[in-house]
Amino acid sequence: MFGEVAQLALNGLMAGTILAVPAIGFTAIYAVLRFPNFSVASHLTIGAFAGWVANHALGLPAAANATATDTAAGVVNDELILKPLRPAGALTTAIGAVALTIVLENVVRFVFGNDLRGYDLPIRRDWRLGDLRVGPQQVQNFAMAVVAMTAVFVFLAFTRTGKAMRAVADNPMLAGIKGIDADMVARLTNFVAMGLAGVGGILVGLDTSIDPLTGFRVILSVFAAAVVGGLGSIPGAVVGALTIGVGEELSLLVLAPAYRTVVGFAAILLVLTLRPRGLLGERAY
Repeated sequence: MFGEVAQLALNGLMAGTILAVPAIGFTAIYAVLRFPNFSVASHLTIGAFAGWVANHALGLPAAANATATDTAAGVVNDELILKPLRPAGALTTAIGAVALTIVLENVVRFVFGNDLRGYDLPIRRDWRLGDLRVGPQQVQNFAMAVVAMTAVFVFLAFTRTGKAMRAVADNPMLAGIKGIDADMVARLTNFVAMGLAGVGGILVGLDTSIDPLTGFRVILSVFAAAVVGGLGSIPGAVVGALTIGVGEELSLLVLAPAYRTVVGFAAILLVLTLRPRGLLGERAY
C-alpha cells in the first residue's frame, strides 16, 4: 500500500509540475487584467497541435513552434476580441473568453478533425528507483516545465519589464502615475501567458495524446491550481498546481480515473470556504 501511495505521489508531482506552467499564465493574466481568461484552454490546445505539426511535419523544435504560435494567437485574440469587452467588467470578459474558447476549439476541430494524435517519441523503458518507476519522458517534461517556470520568475524579478508587470498587478493606479503604460503591460502579459499555455500544451502532448478538447479537459485543473494557490499569485499557482496534481493522482486510490476531476471542484470549494484568497494569497480580514 505504501509503495502504491508513493508511486501515485511521484506521478502527481510530475503532473503538477506540467500543470503549473499554464496555471502561471492564467494567474498572471488575472493579476494584471483582473479577469479569469478561460481562453487559456483553447490556446493550450493550439499549442499542443502546433507542437504536433512541428514534431511530425516541419522538423522544427516543437516547443519553439508552439510558443511562437500561441503568443501570436493570444495577443491577436486579446486585442480583437477580449480587450473591447474589458470595460464592461470581469464577468462579461470572462464570458467572452469562454465563447472564444469554444470558437477556437471548433477551428482546431475543423482543421485537424476529432482523432486522437500522439507525438512521435522514442519508446524507452521506465527507470526504477527501488519500488518507484519514472519514465524518461516524464523527467524530460519535468525539466522543461522547471526551465519555463524559472525563466518566468527570473524575468519578473530581475528585468525592468517584469517589474513593470508586477507594479501594474500590485497597484494599477500608482503604476500609471509612475508612467508605466498599462496597455503595453497588458499585451506583454498576454504574450507571456499564452506562450506558457503553448508550452503547457506541448507538455500535455508529450505526456498523453491530444485532440481538440485537450485544453477543455485541463482547464478545470488549471483554474483549481490558480484558486488554491491564490488568484494573482504566481508562486501560489505553482503550489496550487502541485497540490492538485498530487490530489488527483492520490484520488485514484478510491475513485475511478474518470472521476479524478472531482478533486479540482472539491479543492475550489474547500479553499473558497476556508481561505478565499488561496494558500499564498493575502488573507482577508
